[in-house]
Parts: sequence; C-alpha cells; structure tokens
Amino acid sequence: MPITFAELGAPAEIVAALAATGVTEPLPIQSATIPDALAGRDICGSAPTGSGKTLAFGIPLVMTVERGKPGRPRALVLAPTRELAEQIRTELDTIAPARRLHTLAVYGGVGYDAQRRALRRGVDILVACPGRLADLMQQGTVRLDDVDRVVVDEADRMADMGFLPEVRRLLDRTSPKRQTMLFSATLDGDVAALIRRYQQDPVRHEVEGTGADAIDARHFFWKVDAHERPEHAAGIVAAASPTIIFCRTRHGVDRLARHLEHRGMSVAPIHGGRSQVQRDRALGGFMRGQVQALVATDVAARGIHVDGVACVVHFDPPTDAKDYMHRSGRTARVGASGVVVSLVSPEQVPDSRRMQGRLGLSGAVYSVDLGSLEEGGERIDPTRAPGGVAHQSALITPQDARRFGARRRSGSRRMSSSRAR
Repeated sequence: MPITFAELGAPAEIVAALAATGVTEPLPIQSATIPDALAGRDICGSAPTGSGKTLAFGIPLVMTVERGKPGRPRALVLAPTRELAEQIRTELDTIAPARRLHTLAVYGGVGYDAQRRALRRGVDILVACPGRLADLMQQGTVRLDDVDRVVVDEADRMADMGFLPEVRRLLDRTSPKRQTMLFSATLDGDVAALIRRYQQDPVRHEVEGTGADAIDARHFFWKVDAHERPEHAAGIVAAASPTIIFCRTRHGVDRLARHLEHRGMSVAPIHGGRSQVQRDRALGGFMRGQVQALVATDVAARGIHVDGVACVVHFDPPTDAKDYMHRSGRTARVGASGVVVSLVSPEQVPDSRRMQGRLGLSGAVYSVDLGSLEEGGERIDPTRAPGGVAHQSALITPQDARRFGARRRSGSRRMSSSRAR
C-alpha cells in the first residue's frame, strides 16, 4: 500500500487540511524529504517543477516552526519571482491555519504599507523575494535573527537571475543554528557553492522524475514565416488549450494577445511591464479556466506553476536549451501529458537544429500540421537533456487537456552529501 502523510509523521489536523484540498497521497519528493526535514536535517533537493516541492518543505515548516514576534519571523522561504512567492504562500495557507500560524509573502511591484503592517502584527513563516526583503530589512521593518528554518527554492533560477549575492547576504543574517533546505533543478556551479557554504552535512534527495519521468510532453518544431506565426498560434490554442505562449519582448506579448483576442479567444498577457494587480488577475483567470491562453515573457518561465497546462508554444525562440526546458516545464506537470510547439522562422532553422541536438532530438523542422498534435512528436532523450534534467514525453490530444491531474509516482533516492559529490 502507498505510504500516507500520517505515516510520514504529519499530525491529524494537517492530514485533514491536506485531504480537504484533495491531497491524500504523498508524492515521491514528499515521501523522501519530510522524514529527514522533521528530524532537523539540512536538505538538498533536486526535483523538477511540479513535483510537489512546496509541501515537501511546507509540511515540516508548519509542523516545527515556533511563533514569531512582531517583525521577527521564525521561518523564511526565498523565491526568485513574485508569482512563485505568492503561490508558495497560497499553498502553505492550506495547512498553516491548522497550527494557527501566520504566513506572508513579500515581493516588489506592490506597495510597502500592507507588508509593513503584516510584519508588525507578527508573521511566523515569511515567503520573500530577495530584493523586497532586503529593502524591508534596510527600513528596519523586519529582522532575521530569529529565523532558524530557511528554504531556498529554485536556487538555480536565483543564480540565473543574479540573486545569489543578495541571497547570501540574507542567509548571513539568519540564525547560525538554522536548518536549511535548498531545492533546485540542478545542483552544480553556483548552487553547489551555496550548498557548501550554508548547509551542514545535507541529505540529498533526487526524484528520478528529474530524468525520464519528469515531463510527459511531445515536442514539435514547425517552420513558419514570421508574419504567419500569430495565425498559427491561434490555431494551436484552438486545438490544445489551456496554452502558455512565450514571446521574447513585452511588446510582442501585447501584440500577440491583441491578435488572439480579435480572433475571439480569451487571452491574458503577463510580463514585467504589467502591474502586480494585472499579473495576479491574469494568472488567476488562467488558473480558474477562464483564460484559454496566457501570453508571457520569460518572467513566467519559472515563476508560474499551474497544473493542467495542455500546451506550451515557443512563439519566439528561447535563448538556449536550458531556457527551452524551463519554458517547456510549464506543461506536463506532476505526471500529466502535454505538448510543446516551437514556431521556427526560416532563418532560425540552423539554430533550432543545434538546440535540438543538445536536447537529444533529431533536429528536424517540419511544416505546420495541427492534426499531428493528436499523434506524433518527439521525445527528449533523457541522457542528453541540459544539466542532467531530462524530460520524457507522451502526447496530449485536445480531449486529454480536460483530463489533467493524474499523478504518476516515480522513485526517489537518498544519499549523503559525501556521495552526492
């Protein structure tokens, strides 16, 4: 029989809170991580987006954190983007009330006053983007001296965005006796340096789904003249939605969103030029199924975690194979199926073929064929994906788009930090 949250050590009130949201069976990263986290061990986790990381660290935080004083939280979760910070807080809030704990997310793009007031009332678990937290500390609104539980989520994205110097400054202000949990798609380079500096003999957990079972999507590369891309994007949305479409620039996002709206589609743009209220409204509509297509810049590539995305479209090409994986990871989450389509202009074909080579794909670029979305496409070779993060695929049909949410278990492995090296 599958293990239960109660068998992992979760008390009845948290088990009940999880069950109320339909979560009854732990996912692999949760089964692997929760016992060690409850034992106070530092955790180094490698798991793909959508694998259940938030509850993997959230349940132990809620179970073990002590109450914070005004302006002095006891647990800190660092996240790279506003959207991710808010989604972590939302998920923590499904279980925190069971222990009468208060959570708060702080990030830029919104005013300071509400965040200051909440901190002064007292917050037990603080979820924060590094820049806004640094500002609040400089203003004297919050101190981290009492923080003895820290989570660094999506550390590789922090590195990509240049946040690690600020992350290090913040960690240096927390209690030296803290427990530190770090999660990242990859654990090398700057992330490895962060692990060495801030973790003590961490237990390393890797979900095997980070390899072949992580993402169940088929990949299509279609040769399209630039002026025809908007019309083909509309056809893809009609065939397989909900869809996230990635554009390179804010202007490109707004222009494509207008085109799709003129075609009668429900569309929401999201990029760094939109206010936080607009971004929240767009994401909320998409999550509730009121929006067929979210048109986004790369601000959404790692900051938006939404189950049930049927298709990802690379309207503009990603910078490299790693960014391709980050974008593509918005679909086929938690064992569901998905489709990834790249619209490749004639002059981009050579670059596309080189990137496909890095991904373990054939390099072929075909003519547009919406009918092929129901069968065909390529799988990514799990031995050749960048950073050791591979995505295996199986196709989604338009009918499958309505049947997301099934979870497929994959194994996890546990090793000491010495073996991890």
